Amino acid sequence: MAPTKNTSAAPVEAAEQQQMTPHLPKNRDAVLRFAREIATINVHLEELRYFWAKRIGISGPQWMILMAISELDQGEGVAVNAAAKRLHVDPSFVTTQSKLLEKKGFMQRKPAPDDARVVRMTLTAKTSEHFSELEVHQAQIFNFIFEEFDARELSTFTDKLAALKERFEKASARVSLGV
Repeated sequence: MAPTKNTSAAPVEAAEQQQMTPHLPKNRDAVLRFAREIATINVHLEELRYFWAKRIGISGPQWMILMAISELDQGEGVAVNAAAKRLHVDPSFVTTQSKLLEKKGFMQRKPAPDDARVVRMTLTAKTSEHFSELEVHQAQIFNFIFEEFDARELSTFTDKLAALKERFEKASARVSLGV
């Protein structure tokens, strides 16, 4: 007869295991899966950005600069620093790329009327035309991606992601400070 396993020790062993690794979160596997899923989503978003950028003859990072200007412009143009902050890149990168985009006719760069040191960027009619041409295709893609969400669910989910983003920003700051 085979010996029976003593199951009464299992809860004790589990408790001892938790005490040995108190620094690991209780939901470590879920956290790791979440991180993998977000990283994979980012890869696919990057692929979509490069696809759309290629369709109009620019690079993925240049596409992101145009998107930032499109989202941030309130009719007075967007300062290089504001676009850089939105994209989490160095302002010198936005300056270099925006000059290339200006040469290709995708944007205009002008000194701010109140401070000539500040360059304001605006999109051209050419860019608006390209965006209009891509809009139908993008809508189809986004409808496919988000078909499982109604408007309220998507808004709630996005709010939770925004809250997580803020916590990640704070965690990054803590890590950089050695906390």
